[in-house]
Amino acid sequence: MATQANSTPHPTLIRVDPFIPADQQKGIHNRWHPDIPPFATVKPGETFKIECVDWTGAQIGNNDNSDDIRNIDLTKIHNLSGPIAVEGAEPGDCLVVDILDITPFEKMPWGYTGIFELENGGGLFGIYATSRHIPGVRFAGVTHPGLIGTAPSTELLATWNRREGALIEAHADALPPVAYGPLSTGAYVGQELSGAVRDKIYAEGARTVPGREHGGIIKNLSKGSRCYFPVFVKGANLSVGDLHFSQGDGEISFCGAIEMAGIITFNTSIIKGGIEKFALKQPIFLPSPIDPVYSSKIIFEGLSVDLHGDGKQYNMDATVAYKQAALNAIAYLEKAYLLLSAAPVESHVGAMVDSPNACVTLAIPTAIFDHDILPNPNGFPKRDFGQCAIRSDGVV
Repeated sequence: MATQANSTPHPTLIRVDPFIPADQQKGIHNRWHPDIPPFATVKPGETFKIECVDWTGAQIGNNDNSDDIRNIDLTKIHNLSGPIAVEGAEPGDCLVVDILDITPFEKMPWGYTGIFELENGGGLFGIYATSRHIPGVRFAGVTHPGLIGTAPSTELLATWNRREGALIEAHADALPPVAYGPLSTGAYVGQELSGAVRDKIYAEGARTVPGREHGGIIKNLSKGSRCYFPVFVKGANLSVGDLHFSQGDGEISFCGAIEMAGIITFNTSIIKGGIEKFALKQPIFLPSPIDPVYSSKIIFEGLSVDLHGDGKQYNMDATVAYKQAALNAIAYLEKAYLLLSAAPVESHVGAMVDSPNACVTLAIPTAIFDHDILPNPNGFPKRDFGQCAIRSDGVV
């Protein structure tokens, strides 16, 4: 018979409360720096769980206005749980991370997506996502970490700050900013540190927002996925956060996924000398075998011509082409901006060969709608997809 004596649950190495601000909790950090010590240590082959707050650190509520989105403090975002050291990992190795499961907190069975203004960056769960703000749409989610990576070395951190600093300087008036440099305001490491070490981390630490050589923002790293990360410091010092229930390719609305807090289960191993063996400049990923299959899709094309703006021709610009594909879809469906961010929308680079036009496509599964969205001889019947939550002052 089953007994507790020979049944040991997988340990939870970091515990958080999704309703308490991130900067009041232990085992959380929102800057990358080699001097952040590991919060916990595991042996290769051990299975363990990590709890994560949402990317804002509990700044967003389940409500019907968007004031909390408008008022987010972007100096405190992309909170990660960690670091977790793996015994035996050394610089030059490859850390293999298996994602065994990702679930929301039982006490927080909801998530959100949103559209940001330029001045500020720009009923869910189970298997399917639905929203009272976007009626008539239902789709299966693919839970995944929006951000996962290993700690940088001192040299790598200096490289990031130098190259990103040069970009910021070259585009000082850009809105939104082209990048965010080190900033002590809003920086947080939820561990006991000396004042000097904390000050150094806060002054030098790289923002956890973008992906870089050590990890990044990768869609569909769900249960069953495997990640190969380069190791830059002893122990590798793995961190994870910014969990998503679902995401459309591109995350076009900045808060461009169904953001959630939750629990992720890992198992790790080490490949000695893996950076050299695999010519590992950046991580390698194997996708999850568990992925919703949508066979019927409507596909929109975009070229590197600003057809929705001033008509300017760009040379082989895939970003412009992607934006045009998205704008074509939004114009066709109407009120589809949030939907493209959150639903299982797929974007592909169709061509980067024939100057001057790059070609990018954006595919929307037709089965997520409860009505027909395909063109027909009588024209496409427009459907009111509802109104997303707006600011309390009525500004849309």
